[in-house]
Amino acid sequence: MTLPSQDIERLQSKMSAAVREHWKAFLFEGILLVVLGLAAMIVPPLASLAVTIFLGWMFLVCGVVGLIVTFWARQMPGFWWSLISAALALLAGMVLLFRPVQGTLTLTIVVGAYFLAEGVATIMYALEHRRELSQRWGWMLTAGLMDIIVAGIIIAGLPGSALWAIGLLVGINLMFGGATLIAMALAARNPK
Repeated sequence: MTLPSQDIERLQSKMSAAVREHWKAFLFEGILLVVLGLAAMIVPPLASLAVTIFLGWMFLVCGVVGLIVTFWARQMPGFWWSLISAALALLAGMVLLFRPVQGTLTLTIVVGAYFLAEGVATIMYALEHRRELSQRWGWMLTAGLMDIIVAGIIIAGLPGSALWAIGLLVGINLMFGGATLIAMALAARNPK
């Protein structure tokens, strides 16, 4: 089902108005991302360890919540699969928290796959919205291309890249994401 062109134009207008209305929030977020990106690039081993520990806590919390929800709704279909999924998340969280340095190698591979997927998604987003929000869609396209390049760097440098890759490459991603938000905010501030 496709929307009539009037509905699409109305949606585009509302989206542009929302971005214009909140351009300061996008600018603030962009600046914050650039600062965090610089910090991660200056001390990549520390940033890599911080990311590993953060993900460990996320998995641990998701595993605990998953176990609670699974037992609460044990009459639902797929109980055992849900239980296994929650237990795996719990186990992954514990491994990352108790052995963060060893978990960094595995996370480096995962981060490489993430950057590849993120790059493709960002490029598709940029191409789809190039006429909307701002005329700075090229910044989004550049960010997506950089993500794909970063993925190649991670994978080509394994296993040695595991020490610095996560922190440095997350920093680069944060920098480009922040620059994109800053460019979009500044363009939305001064509409044509």
